[in-house]
Amino acid sequence: MDIIKALENKLKTFLEFIKTEFQTIRGSRPSPRMVEDIKVEYFGQMTPIKALGSISVVPPREINISVWDKGVVNAAAKAIEESTLKVTANIDGNTIRINLPSLTEERRKELEKVIKKITEETKIKIRGARDEANREVKRMEDDKKFSEDMAFKKKEEVQKVIDRYNVEVDKILEGKLKEILE
Repeated sequence: MDIIKALENKLKTFLEFIKTEFQTIRGSRPSPRMVEDIKVEYFGQMTPIKALGSISVVPPREINISVWDKGVVNAAAKAIEESTLKVTANIDGNTIRINLPSLTEERRKELEKVIKKITEETKIKIRGARDEANREVKRMEDDKKFSEDMAFKKKEEVQKVIDRYNVEVDKILEGKLKEILE
């Protein structure tokens, strides 16, 4: 497979990872992703909330979970309260209501640190992928499959792809920071 194509495929997975991670982090707007993967013990199995009921958002700051089995409502509410969201889950029959209070300045700073850490980890993975691609180019050059000029051009192509994905990661970071600070 072409080195650039392989690199792009790997970098796409990193972008998907960071987007998915950021969706689970609370901004000022609620999102079903914030709660859907919280695990609840259900018949001896750790089951994500998304498998136990339907999740909906009620603007501006509420998430409702309609749990299908009344027997698991209390366990689901407890799991939500013990999660990293730091919210209170109110039970109303088979429905769990989560009202998201406005973020405090202190909580915004904590979330900012978390997303910057995730961003830095992603950039480290991107640099690792670049180094791996460059080693592959060097190996091809050593095996006489690439000329010196061709190897130089391939390394430049690799760097262009890396730069493009770094810009994309920065855009995702900026978007999430903006969402947290709203």
